[in-house]
Amino acid sequence: METLEKLKILAGSARYDVSCASSGAVRKNAQGHAQTAPGVCHSWSADGRCISLLKVLFTNHCRYDCKYCVNRRSNDVVRTAFTPRELAQLTSDFYLRNYVEGLFLSSGVVKSPDFTMGLLLQTVRLLRGEYRFQGYIHLKIIPGASSVLVDEAVRLADRVSVNVEFASQESLTSMAPDKAWGNVMAPMARASQAILEGALARKTPAGKNRLSATGQSTQLIVGATPEDDARILTLADRLYQKERLKRVYYSAYVPVNADAPSARPPLLREHRLYQADWLLRMYGFGLGEIINPQDGMLDLALDPKAAWAIRNLARFPLEVNKASYEELLRVPGLGIRSAKRIVSERRFSRLTLEHLKRMNVVMKRARHFLTAGGLYGGDGLSDALRVKEKLIGIEAHNVNPQKQLTFLEPISSAEEAWSALTGEL
Repeated sequence: METLEKLKILAGSARYDVSCASSGAVRKNAQGHAQTAPGVCHSWSADGRCISLLKVLFTNHCRYDCKYCVNRRSNDVVRTAFTPRELAQLTSDFYLRNYVEGLFLSSGVVKSPDFTMGLLLQTVRLLRGEYRFQGYIHLKIIPGASSVLVDEAVRLADRVSVNVEFASQESLTSMAPDKAWGNVMAPMARASQAILEGALARKTPAGKNRLSATGQSTQLIVGATPEDDARILTLADRLYQKERLKRVYYSAYVPVNADAPSARPPLLREHRLYQADWLLRMYGFGLGEIINPQDGMLDLALDPKAAWAIRNLARFPLEVNKASYEELLRVPGLGIRSAKRIVSERRFSRLTLEHLKRMNVVMKRARHFLTAGGLYGGDGLSDALRVKEKLIGIEAHNVNPQKQLTFLEPISSAEEAWSALTGEL
């Protein structure tokens, strides 16, 4: 099979893995022609930069029969595989021609986890060694891989990930009968330790230029199994605390096989989980403040921060000229940037409501929960139901709850991109 055909198949096979924050976007030039090669997705670095990655599987051959996966062994799909040399050469060529800034590499499982992991590592060794590839590499660790191979993956990649997929061992067993919970968690724990050791080594003069992964991520599929949002977020919080994960990605379940659950959850549920996750990681909220285990589910009509504020109206309104940074972060409509700017600028002048508008504070939300210079711009906090209805109205205007997750791969103009790569245009 020609390399182009392999690329089209294996890029399409990788589209359901969201643990690199793929946007699936297609960029076009002034003439309307796609400038993106097949399999190129867009992700975001830790400092907020948009980076383009070649997102592919090494192979879609797989010994496992997972019900949620299009590449399961019982599916009648076209199978193919790169060789390590083919994929290393392809990635290097794309990188040198500025099509991509890095590689996201995963794979189906062939023969054994260690055999598959060895093929991935052979590809990355070629890139880092022979091709002198300095771009970003996100490398998927195969569940069940040995500690030695996990250590090497951390040493060679910029980021690694092991997909948990489901929030309980029972659900993993029912949806992926060939996988074991321990085979997922053990490589994750080993990677966490190796990343910490790499970070400590880089602090020494001898290791300051050492390449090693700066973090790991994982993916949780939402809506295919009975776990509620509380169970999902509890696992995510534990992974952040215990394994020091950088990100947990949430993927609304998409049925692709006849013997799997057929109901698709709304994308809005995935959206709420991301909002709650952000509150956990960046805003100082505790898990018990975001969601009540007895309720189990996040409110689809209201974002988690606004829902918390409605439950805690006695804390409001806050005076922006006196409230602490941590308190300001809990005001609906105030983000990290706005809260920092308020704390900075109030040192020089007393802030008013007009100042807040000029700071791009989302006053439609925030005005109900704060005062500026003693002046209140909301409709009163005595009627919680009325405030909630107003916030729900704002939310409904901004979010379409009927929208479903779609996977768009930029492969429609593959021949054109390939021709450009090989110098035929």
